[in-house]
Amino acid sequence: MEEEIVIVGGGIAGLATAVALRRVGIRALVLERSDCLRASGAALTLGPNAWLALDALGVAHKLTPRYPVRQKARMMNVATGAVQEVSLLVNNKGGPITVHRKALLVSLAEELPSESIRFSSKPISIEAQAQEGPYTIGLEDGTVITTKVLIGCDGVHSFVAQKLGLAEPVYSGRMSVLGLAVFPEGHEVREDVLQLLDAGKRGGVVPLNDKEIYWFISFNAPKAEAIPEDPQEIQKQVIENYAKDFPPEYTEVVRHCDLSTLTMHPLRLRLPWDVIFGNISKGNMTVAGDAMHPMTPDLAQGGCSALEDAIVLGRHIGKSFIDNGKLVPAAVAGAIEGYVKERRWRAALLITASYMSGRAQAGGEGGWFMKMFRDSIFYRFLFRKFMGIAEYDCGKLPLMDDQNKTH
Repeated sequence: MEEEIVIVGGGIAGLATAVALRRVGIRALVLERSDCLRASGAALTLGPNAWLALDALGVAHKLTPRYPVRQKARMMNVATGAVQEVSLLVNNKGGPITVHRKALLVSLAEELPSESIRFSSKPISIEAQAQEGPYTIGLEDGTVITTKVLIGCDGVHSFVAQKLGLAEPVYSGRMSVLGLAVFPEGHEVREDVLQLLDAGKRGGVVPLNDKEIYWFISFNAPKAEAIPEDPQEIQKQVIENYAKDFPPEYTEVVRHCDLSTLTMHPLRLRLPWDVIFGNISKGNMTVAGDAMHPMTPDLAQGGCSALEDAIVLGRHIGKSFIDNGKLVPAAVAGAIEGYVKERRWRAALLITASYMSGRAQAGGEGGWFMKMFRDSIFYRFLFRKFMGIAEYDCGKLPLMDDQNKTH
């Protein structure tokens, strides 16, 4: 089985990259290990930078009518009950929008021919036949695929990143639980984002519509905790342990969680210097999304940066394809180098800022100085500076003429 481009991973980065390549006339095969579109994560918040990328992909219009723009957040100190409002508008312009993760994945998948996504396809071997490929991929079911270009969009523990020699992501010292609460008869939660701040803990609720609320909690944990297999046990731990001091309105949301959406995981990141100095590419093999730059979720930039990656990678490979009329391995290798050069420092900045933001917002384990810094300095003076990281335009995809529409 021979392909021009293979993308490993059918999450946000993988599907967005496939759509970007299709927009410039290149067909890519997406290998997804699950038997259907993955929807773990329930929902995600997309900043202005993500919407510029989605607009370039031609899918933003499918989502924007369904979800409101978030203009402000209420930050509640659990210990004192004090509440302060923080603007979420980036330079008084657009604000973030929280969407169902499944809705985003479906919107992207709809732009691709059904045969371009191969489910239940887990790579177990990757071999380079030469410096610039082609690459032979062995799947768990025995299928062997040869491709000129290989793009890893296979998440935090990326198999492709391992093949490139990238250092493994490290544990951030925090855990996270999140899910989607469902109220069949409707809820009365305000449309604002609400965040609850306690010593070493931060929770939040974001209404998606009049019947569904996205909720989360993150907390400091020196070592990654064992994750119960039963989602009901996780839900119980949130209510009785992690969020036991939170207002009853929060725990009521958790009680209404659709347990099929509930996930618990350690928060990991790739060290910024590993992104700056590590092997992000080798010949015609590279990575994107969490496979390149896993980060903590504190600035909601994980999914946003994956969409940025897709546009930048599609732009560089697309220009090479249009200029040469086909995929020329040496030219594509140069295009991938351009992509890596453009993304390294941006990714390192996002990882660093997200980690610093998370530490500041958690407030520390009982440290009065960190709590004072969070409440009196960070949210009043620094938070909007950090939010400004979302004011970023990753650019457009190159235009192609009819001769290049080869798919």
